[in-house]
Amino acid sequence: MTLNRRQFTQAAAALAAGGATPLVFAADTLKIGYVSPQTGPLAPFGEADKWVIDQMKTAFKDGIAVGGKKVAVQIVLKDSQSNPNRAGEVANDLILKEKVALVLTAGTPETANPVSDACELNELPCISSVVPWQPWFFGRKGDPAKGFNWTYHLFWGLEDVIANFTSGWKTVPTNKKVGGLFPNDGDGNAWGDKELGFPKPLSQMGFTLVDPGRFQNGTQDFSAQIAAFKKDGVEIVTGVVIPPDAKTFLTQARQQGLRPKIITLGKALLFPGAIDALGDLGDGLSTEVWWSPSHPFTSSLTKQSAKSLAEAYEAGAKKQWTQPIGFAHALFEVAADALSRAKSQQAADVRDAVAATSLATVVGPVKWGGQGPFRNVSKTPLVLGQWGKGKKYKHELTIVNNEAAPNIPVGGALRPMPA
Repeated sequence: MTLNRRQFTQAAAALAAGGATPLVFAADTLKIGYVSPQTGPLAPFGEADKWVIDQMKTAFKDGIAVGGKKVAVQIVLKDSQSNPNRAGEVANDLILKEKVALVLTAGTPETANPVSDACELNELPCISSVVPWQPWFFGRKGDPAKGFNWTYHLFWGLEDVIANFTSGWKTVPTNKKVGGLFPNDGDGNAWGDKELGFPKPLSQMGFTLVDPGRFQNGTQDFSAQIAAFKKDGVEIVTGVVIPPDAKTFLTQARQQGLRPKIITLGKALLFPGAIDALGDLGDGLSTEVWWSPSHPFTSSLTKQSAKSLAEAYEAGAKKQWTQPIGFAHALFEVAADALSRAKSQQAADVRDAVAATSLATVVGPVKWGGQGPFRNVSKTPLVLGQWGKGKKYKHELTIVNNEAAPNIPVGGALRPMPA
């Protein structure tokens, strides 16, 4: 039998702890690693993490029982800096130096994929989220027949975002010409993929997609895309861009006379801070909604409803609620549930407990094997939302289409962009 680096380290620790104290290596503190973008252009995805982790420190203050043994819980947060290489490095630090029992990660393929890969390689359980399952699974060269051994994912898929976007678009009279903004990154390449992404289903539904090609994140000039959209009379703009690029595109589109009836962008328009930064350009923009105070779900850990969790965040962080709160919280719900069912802190026992999860969380039910396309993927519900001028905050997000998840209530209908 060959030992990987982790198993060798564990074996050495066990030998060193031998003799009169055979249980020394059953540590009294269990560490959970968490990797997300705290800085860089993807930082809005990690904005709520420190608040959620503080909440978890309270939830775990009395420790948890793992395999019949009470252990203290320590959460180690690492910043991916919005950089895939950095994400992989800090994941290795958590595994090899911090000796965590489990890794949690969220926030686009640029963070979740390299962290998941590091855990798969080092044979340590990992739960990831906030990446559509296609760029997470196929972006990591997953084999549908085999799946992965150590890494598990909860989120929705491109089929869900396509269904939500198009359900909304069909309620507004347009010429069905859609301009696509797909960058050269994990999300953009998946969304623009001819088989897995938007092109095929849009064509089948009678929409015409104008795709000017991939661009680099951080580009300062969208003139070529705007010119292509104007030439073809595009009335709907969609895509998946980072917040700074959305601001650049929307500002230049207005300056250059492109006034689509609908603008529905993934990723960039999720966050209230990004919408506020757009000023008047923010009104009427639409986006996917993975979690909101309207979601009819409750935390298995704190018993808070989605609404009360959002209100607690606003009171504690002194900021408007933001979608990643729900998924950061849910990752810890699943972690706590799995650890409490694990036979021991050994990696394989924790992994087996994660794989056997069937839990009602604040983002909806989580269950691997049967609630997704592959055994490593558990799908969560998705609806469509639109930003408008708010009452309590500058801009507020209203759910405007729930055809894909009727149990999540709508608060209005999709309206065209202001003229």
